[in-house]
Amino acid sequence: MPIEINATHDPARRSFVASANASDTDFPIQNLPFGVFDDGKGARGGVALGDAIIDLAAVLDAGLLDGAAAGVAAVASRPSLADLFMAPAGQVSQLRAALSDLYREESGRQDRAGAALLPAASATMLMPAKPPAFTDFCTSADHILRMARNGGRPPQPAWATLPVAYNGRASSVAVSGAPVIRPMGQVVPRGESTAVLAPEPMLDFEVEFGAWLRGPANPLGETVPLDQAEDTLFGCCLVNDWSARGIQFYEMILGPHLGKSFLTTISPWVVTMEALAPFRVPARGRTGDEPALLPYLDHPGDRQAGGLNVELTAHLDTGNGPAQIVRTNVAELFWTLAQMVTHQASGGAPLENADLIATGTVSGAADEARACLVELTGLGKNPITLPDGATRVMLEDGDTLSIKGRALADSFVSIGFGECTGTIIPARTHV
Repeated sequence: MPIEINATHDPARRSFVASANASDTDFPIQNLPFGVFDDGKGARGGVALGDAIIDLAAVLDAGLLDGAAAGVAAVASRPSLADLFMAPAGQVSQLRAALSDLYREESGRQDRAGAALLPAASATMLMPAKPPAFTDFCTSADHILRMARNGGRPPQPAWATLPVAYNGRASSVAVSGAPVIRPMGQVVPRGESTAVLAPEPMLDFEVEFGAWLRGPANPLGETVPLDQAEDTLFGCCLVNDWSARGIQFYEMILGPHLGKSFLTTISPWVVTMEALAPFRVPARGRTGDEPALLPYLDHPGDRQAGGLNVELTAHLDTGNGPAQIVRTNVAELFWTLAQMVTHQASGGAPLENADLIATGTVSGAADEARACLVELTGLGKNPITLPDGATRVMLEDGDTLSIKGRALADSFVSIGFGECTGTIIPARTHV
């Protein structure tokens, strides 16, 4: 179950990298997330620290690591983190501890360790790994029920007894900054009754949270018990599951297809479950009028610490600077990450290494926690107004939508995930 607090979480620990000590940085020394970057010298793995990247290959070349930490660093320095996800959790923890000691203020190796740093602004972030599969869940009760109240389809009873999901398109998962090309598809224009092929008229975002899986977790036909599901979670990222609502609403018979498959954006850094240990909170639990958890989705450890206190915000920039339009929290979700893993495997489907799962829209009870435009606008009936006077029902070409996340806990240093950003560009109408 959840990882115990250790020296890497010490709120008093500071880095000799000054930017890592700023109160608003996503990447203090308590975080140390893994990612893949290219600074013009080839793609390779690194670790974020303040406004710098620790080049793991350079750290190894300088002889600054030994033992298991050096072995895992060599794996983490490759152009994909897929092999790192398979590394034993204890060895990954040893690498984080070694890097934490190497880059703290009192390390005594500042010159040699500092030489392995490069400015993050000088590098291009790449996909951490190529996910074999992507599953997008729908785990917010507030999102499901609000959509129904606003005139959507009545929810099926299953939403309250299992974490609903669909198998997404792994090939269209892309890293933050990838252009969001407005998709073409079959839609029914307002006031019409016949579908036409046209650019998506109702392009939306969804503020989501994701997890990269460590695997292989289970062979075909086997399951992953809830008390073991936490072991399959390597680390987390931010997710924007862009949604073509016109296409989606017309095609939804078996489930979402082209309305969801054109692009999913993720943040490039993978924040380990170890780094997130101080931010664990109890799972949401169930009220008296909600179905009790079935035994396979219930475990004391998950009830006590299955949730995460991660605040998510969305900022929309229509050309005059970003404005916050969403503020919500992962802790409000109806289902935990571990429950998603266990349910996905409960029918015997194998979970593979580097699989990506996402929570679905992380909407909460408050108005500001409506985490997509169909919620914010009441299915288009109430446009939102931005500080510059611009109004939006759905996203327009040229708009930029950014998602940010902060893990929060009293007496601990908050950590972040980096940005998850995309800009809308016009449809390519040559279909």
